[in-house]
Amino acid sequence: MEEKMSWTAADAVDYKGFPADKSRTGGWVSAALILGIEICERLSTMGIAVNLVTYLVGTMHLPSSTSANIVTDFAGTSFLLCLLGGFLADSFLGRYKTIAIFASIQSLGIVALAISVKLPQLRPPHCDITAANNDCQQANEFQMGFLYLALYMIALGIGGLKSSVSGFGTDQFDDKDDKEKAQMAYFFNRFFFFISTGTLMAVTVLVYIQDQVDRSLAYGICSISMFIAILVFFSGTKRYRYKKSTGSPIVQIFQVIVAAVRKRKMPLPFDVALLYENYPEASRICHTDQFRFLDKAAIVAEEDFERNAPAGSLPNPWKLCSVTRVEEVKMMVKLLPIWATTIMFWTAYAQMLTFSVEQASTMERSIGKFQIPAGSLTVFFVLAILITLAVNDRIIMPVWKKWKGQPGFTNLQRIAIGLVLSTLGMAAAALTEKKRLLVAKGMKTMSTGALPISVYWLIPQFFLVGSGEAFIYTGQLDFFITQSPKGMKTMSTGLFLSTIALGFFVSSFLVSIVRRFTGSKDGQGWLADNINYGRLDCFYGLLSVLSVINFVAYLVCARWYKPRKPTKPSNGSSAEDKC
Repeated sequence: MEEKMSWTAADAVDYKGFPADKSRTGGWVSAALILGIEICERLSTMGIAVNLVTYLVGTMHLPSSTSANIVTDFAGTSFLLCLLGGFLADSFLGRYKTIAIFASIQSLGIVALAISVKLPQLRPPHCDITAANNDCQQANEFQMGFLYLALYMIALGIGGLKSSVSGFGTDQFDDKDDKEKAQMAYFFNRFFFFISTGTLMAVTVLVYIQDQVDRSLAYGICSISMFIAILVFFSGTKRYRYKKSTGSPIVQIFQVIVAAVRKRKMPLPFDVALLYENYPEASRICHTDQFRFLDKAAIVAEEDFERNAPAGSLPNPWKLCSVTRVEEVKMMVKLLPIWATTIMFWTAYAQMLTFSVEQASTMERSIGKFQIPAGSLTVFFVLAILITLAVNDRIIMPVWKKWKGQPGFTNLQRIAIGLVLSTLGMAAAALTEKKRLLVAKGMKTMSTGALPISVYWLIPQFFLVGSGEAFIYTGQLDFFITQSPKGMKTMSTGLFLSTIALGFFVSSFLVSIVRRFTGSKDGQGWLADNINYGRLDCFYGLLSVLSVINFVAYLVCARWYKPRKPTKPSNGSSAEDKC
């Protein structure tokens, strides 16, 4: 029996519902098929997002701040919908079906976007937006409505897809098998390497096609690549390992909260062994002393059980919860301070897709006769990610392991490094913009045409924030997956991705506030309609100050956080946590 169990993955089944055979399911082959759909998702998402602001300003004739907010709202909604995707995956659909359904929705949204940019009826008449005194007609409500429909279909698809891809990828490795657990440790880095590869193709090949050939063709390539990726994903159906759904984690969380509130006046027992527990010993989570109020949900009272219920029946979960269930909720609550203090990084990141691209569009971008598309400047951003990942994987991790005995930085240390680098990136952006504005003011006519200053001045801000993303993305992904309960990992992934969403929304909020308090009726202020007349350097400076304050708050939260440390089972027990 023990020999048979060693050949099956713990808590996993195959596509027929039988225990998953390790020799036929899971592992790197299955993970690679899943990573393939993530490459195409990132190719499509970044191919749209990094160059959308230039389309909104140049073709739809919208003000720069409005265009920036449309991009950040689109990106923010995409990641916020990951919470919906996580809920559906954990409660009803499972990760496999969630990926399949929402990847198809995203593909249809990209097709609609390609139609939107192709048909002349869906955009305003052509006009030279760079002219000093232009009278360009803005897109009307119908044209913007169709564009919004396409964008938010894509956003819905992204939300469902991204919430499940990383979790489904880790499902292919058995965390109770030492060999596969070691492989899973490298999965997070390789997962991020794959999506960075998709981003690199997006900001080079796709952006060039959009600017120099045809934007609708580029979006057509995105939709075709997504359809191919879906077919490849389906081809692995028989090889995947599937984890059974444990019910809605949101309902479980509310059950604990409701039960604790109902018993708020009841005293806690001196001995925690008197609290209710119905989980097998091998599956229990040890009791902790944090958030003791929630422990009241596990106090046993007479009214918790139905009077005429047969012996051995379970209690009403809205009145009595087990210690393990309470500890699962505590684990999720403990994630929230770290969650809140990582939002600011993604606010800084949002500027790389909006105002930094607009900066690039006003600067000298020629290499001989070749004109670098403004959106392609994010290639330095992606290169920074790939270089940082390679250096971390091949140099830092081996050296750190030899010196400290640990396989690289901890997840909280990686998050801290990412926050520091993004703060430096915003400071560099402020200095670069100050220099760009000096050049602009020296020109007789400050149009949005090319200024005599090299676009390569923007490299430091792209490189610093890109390196920061390499650390913080892998750190957050590792933190939220490994420090969450097993049955809530998809929801936890959605919680991580919601930090990206809120980062974009905070960016939109700050843009609106700054525009309100510094703007004027003629479109001037820090964030002027024409950035050559604005003070974008002050906006970057504001973000730098906010990032410093946020980093101090993060250090306090990281010091307070007590990471989950699974104890080694004794007497050959397979328990992950033995109390």
